[in-house]
Amino acid sequence: MSRDNIDTDSENGGADQKHGGIPNAKDLFRKVESDEKLPFTYHLEELRVRLIYCAVVIALFFALLYSFSDALFEIVRRPMGDYEIISIAPAEAFFAYMKISFYGAIVLAMPVLLYHTWQFIAPGLLEGEKRYTSAFVIAGSIFFVIGASFCYFLVLPYGMEFLLGFAEGAIKPQITVGNYISFSFRLLIAFGLIFQLPIIIIILTKLGIVTPDSLASKRAYFIVGSFVIAAILTPPDVFTQTVMALPIIILFESSLLVSRFINKKSEQKEDGDEK
Repeated sequence: MSRDNIDTDSENGGADQKHGGIPNAKDLFRKVESDEKLPFTYHLEELRVRLIYCAVVIALFFALLYSFSDALFEIVRRPMGDYEIISIAPAEAFFAYMKISFYGAIVLAMPVLLYHTWQFIAPGLLEGEKRYTSAFVIAGSIFFVIGASFCYFLVLPYGMEFLLGFAEGAIKPQITVGNYISFSFRLLIAFGLIFQLPIIIIILTKLGIVTPDSLASKRAYFIVGSFVIAAILTPPDVFTQTVMALPIIILFESSLLVSRFINKKSEQKEDGDEK
């Protein structure tokens, strides 16, 4: 066997080891060809590395926001109005500031989380479909802010007023700071994620995975599902469940109209190409 053959075999073996073994971070973020087949371990390692990147970004934002946790707390408690927030444990205030910083870090890191989510699924898309990365990240971040703002300015103030309005007479509302922060941020993040629905539906329509007719035929199931999702993500009361379910239904119907427009434009383009 010649030296050239030995070198060639070594290079091929190294390439096979790279794809069959554990890749490094540089290999993970390289451009993957559409017809390239990667082993399952490669995707697991890629997922691990991307999760580490996201965790590092969240940790950095957490360290930054903890310095401003007092100001953040004043912003977060504003929907409570004149109601008092108390602490019933020695360490509850400390962990409350930790919670505020952590949840705030997740919100600020959302563009990074969306980017790595898209990049993780991108190898399974066609070459022309991978160009939607920037649109997905920008639109997803904007809609997350819209959803969280909708919750902060409308759902939380009126929701707290409605729920605490039952505490009258002998019942005095005493909301602990830990419970309030967990409650409010869970709703803020939930509404931010729910407002990703138009982005998801539009992208699935562009990729040809779903059609407007198939979505419309499942409308009844979707309406029921929105109330089920709202029941899981919100406290067990009809008001907050309805307030969350209605935007989901409205977003679904709006996304359906946009997807019909996109589908019509695609059909017209295909007809033009055929002619």
